[in-house]
Amino acid sequence: MSPVPPRAGTPTIRVVPVTEGPERDTDVYVIGDVNPDILVIGEDVVPEFGQVEKYVSNIKMTVGGSSAITACGMARLGLRVAHGGVLGDDMLGHAIAEALRERGVDASTITIEEAIPTGATVHLGKGDQRAMLTATGTIDRLRAEDVPREILPHIRHIHAGSTAIQPKLRPGLPALYREARAAGVSSSFDTNWDPDRRWEGIDPMLAATDVFLPNEREAALISGVIDPFEAARALIARADAAGRDPEAEPLTVVVKLGADGALAMRGDEALRLPAERVQVIDSTGAGDGFNAGFLFGFLDGRSLAESLALAVACGSLSTRAIGGVDGQATLEEAEALL
Repeated sequence: MSPVPPRAGTPTIRVVPVTEGPERDTDVYVIGDVNPDILVIGEDVVPEFGQVEKYVSNIKMTVGGSSAITACGMARLGLRVAHGGVLGDDMLGHAIAEALRERGVDASTITIEEAIPTGATVHLGKGDQRAMLTATGTIDRLRAEDVPREILPHIRHIHAGSTAIQPKLRPGLPALYREARAAGVSSSFDTNWDPDRRWEGIDPMLAATDVFLPNEREAALISGVIDPFEAARALIARADAAGRDPEAEPLTVVVKLGADGALAMRGDEALRLPAERVQVIDSTGAGDGFNAGFLFGFLDGRSLAESLALAVACGSLSTRAIGGVDGQATLEEAEALL
């Protein structure tokens, strides 16, 4: 296939087809942020300028980015997953691409951008508290228009994470998701946190997608409603008001409540489940592990309650190791916890 032509003044970004083989032989095509997370863990992780050196408990580099962590979680559960993101042609980029491959994610669809360094996030962690420093780099380089529609016959589902911090990707997602729906492909997205607290362009995305996966604070700020059930209801209403296809399946809104579990709403069905009690080592990426569990259940044809329970189990188990991917659950481990 010919490369996707770039717009004037922008570097070439090309996402190649997942496969040339049989139809639907990739379960999930993930688009969006992929980058290293550099974790700094300790009791005192606040830097002190003036060439003061401090000791911390642990410094570790691992797979980061909501999209990439979710991709790894779904592959861990047994789904066939490919990632269509952008990395730099540098040590960090090559290391993360290899880490994805080691975790069962097809990284051949990732574009290497020679002119821009790989984005990265430094997490300063004390207990369950986090502070983050991010260099955007390649994180926001992908556009929805760069995703070739030739992939649609080969996939079952398309997911995007961290849409709030990817202004180039976000505007084209509604059109991509509508085309996916017409091709029999379901879709989902997670805005993650918006540093500007604007969550721009979300209504057309809600109208076009099948599953929205915010956390409690994001759902409240986006909807303007504090109660999480009412926030979910308001988000569904906004999707309908934005022109949702009346013949489409009802929008599913899943709200992550952290240590209090999660809730889900679809049409007239609404339920809430408590969190599984586990010893928490590190909560980095727990929401992305949760996403992986819910989307597995969604694609497996499980009920809303079964999918939510699996998501809660996966999110809980992901906290048992440092970083977003090392504690991720297999399907057997998640179902055993249930």
